Amino acid sequence: MSETEITAPVPALDEAGRPQNFGWARSPLFVYNSGEINAPRRRISECDRYILFLPTHLFVFEIMDDGYLGYQFMSVVSLRDKKRSTRTLLTPFSMGEFCLPRDSDSGSIKLKKKNHLLNFAVMDDGIRIIKVDDPRFSHHQGLRGEVVLSPPLGAESLVTHMPWRGEKNAFSYSRRSPWFSAEGVIQCGSTGHIFSRGNGWAIFDWSRGVRPRSDICFWAAGCGKAGENRVGFTVGYNSADSSLGTENAFFLDGKIQKLDQVTFHIPSGRLAPWRFTSNDKRLEMVFTPQQERDENHQMFLYSLKRRQLFGSFSGKVILDNGSEFEFRDITGMAERRKSRL
Repeated sequence: MSETEITAPVPALDEAGRPQNFGWARSPLFVYNSGEINAPRRRISECDRYILFLPTHLFVFEIMDDGYLGYQFMSVVSLRDKKRSTRTLLTPFSMGEFCLPRDSDSGSIKLKKKNHLLNFAVMDDGIRIIKVDDPRFSHHQGLRGEVVLSPPLGAESLVTHMPWRGEKNAFSYSRRSPWFSAEGVIQCGSTGHIFSRGNGWAIFDWSRGVRPRSDICFWAAGCGKAGENRVGFTVGYNSADSSLGTENAFFLDGKIQKLDQVTFHIPSGRLAPWRFTSNDKRLEMVFTPQQERDENHQMFLYSLKRRQLFGSFSGKVILDNGSEFEFRDITGMAERRKSRL
């Protein structure tokens, strides 16, 4: 079955709160409201994540409401000396407590507790601002800063809406935008990390849906420059039915080059290179990990295990016009996530 591109706004749920209108789009055309979902609140999963890149460091800021457990996650990863600092704040039975917006193009998130602040602000013209202030980060060294993210002119995102196999009311609605330029400063302890145009990049990873009772998810993404071009990509798969729209695309100056199925060839070695190929033979790339982290959370019958690796991607892709485009040393990350309820 060929993929279905959605080109006009459609409701993600029917009148009974069941998922409908599956496929993919270049902008968030699926109209979503978590209050209309026909499923228990504990199974609704919502997440906003930003991944920021410098040539030497990678930063992850994530707010996730997974029903039984809520997360505020911050990580600073050094790609040169293989050091990292991470802090996770957990909220048992979050159940919508974070009030994450239903629309990825509007609505801001501001979580403030005592001296801790994490703020994702959405501005006009697609600009986003990330603010963080956490005095207790990394053994009280502190993490604070503000970074402005700007999209390229006329940028497209990969937006997908997929049903879960064997789970009647479960679905996955996601948006990936791997092309932001980043400008600002993040101070970690006594070290200031400066983002400037052409030197700082960012990915926006947004997801909403109803989780299946168990799933294994693979995802990888990166962004940066190849020659004079701004490039990015997002590839992944899970047990959802992606026949109407896969989560795979390469981006050239903010424009989608849509890919079909992508396979992750994962070696047994902890930091051995990963290889990626697509069934349409348009993508071949290698991921060289330089750093990794493991995460494991469990509460009652709920569990989340996640392995994340950080490093660089090199490879080639066949563009929509048939030409071959090569890229080297694009900073990014790959992860394997296993959840169970």
